[in-house]
Amino acid sequence: MDTTDINASDINASDTHANGVNSSRRRFLTGATSVLGGIGVAGAAIPFLAAWKPSAKAKAAGAPVKVNIGKLEAGARLVVEWRGQPVYIVRRTAETLAAVDAIGDDILKDVSSAEASQPLYVSGSARTQPGKEEILVLVGLCTHLGCAPLYRPDVGAADLGGDSWMGGFFCPCHGSKFDLSGRVFAGVPAPTNLKIPPHSYETDSVIIIGVDAEI
Repeated sequence: MDTTDINASDINASDTHANGVNSSRRRFLTGATSVLGGIGVAGAAIPFLAAWKPSAKAKAAGAPVKVNIGKLEAGARLVVEWRGQPVYIVRRTAETLAAVDAIGDDILKDVSSAEASQPLYVSGSARTQPGKEEILVLVGLCTHLGCAPLYRPDVGAADLGGDSWMGGFFCPCHGSKFDLSGRVFAGVPAPTNLKIPPHSYETDSVIIIGVDAEI
């Protein structure tokens, strides 16, 4: 036959030493053991390395959130979640913005100190991006102990100061009050204004929370 047959017995015979130990088989077993050992180490390393990679849930927790505010009516509030925190989105009325502008710094606690770490567009009474003054976006967590303040747009509410209350946010846990720009009033436990999360506008009706605007 033209084909050449190589038999295992021929290989064994040529590699057998005087002491009867089959060196070819020994090399095979040694190599196989090394390969299996390497596979075992790699298999053990995979779960270890995977533990250092962020999970899909963790990635989602930090991912930007896209919100359509097209149906948000004037005076209404929308609550969404971003990074495990509630974010309040309020469409303010012209009357609300006028009331916010009328609030003097003398009755506010935090007029500048905490603003340095916030987006550039939080300065001023509106604390919003230029041209988007009617849309307020803020983290709905009281800066005292992290409670979720209530949205109280009802002007003149008797339990919040009567005529002096022009609408805002009230934390019933310890009595902290904020205006409709999220600015904290003096004389309450909360030390700083409600935080403004980074956000930008994809369109006039779509906000992306978690992506800062280029101002």
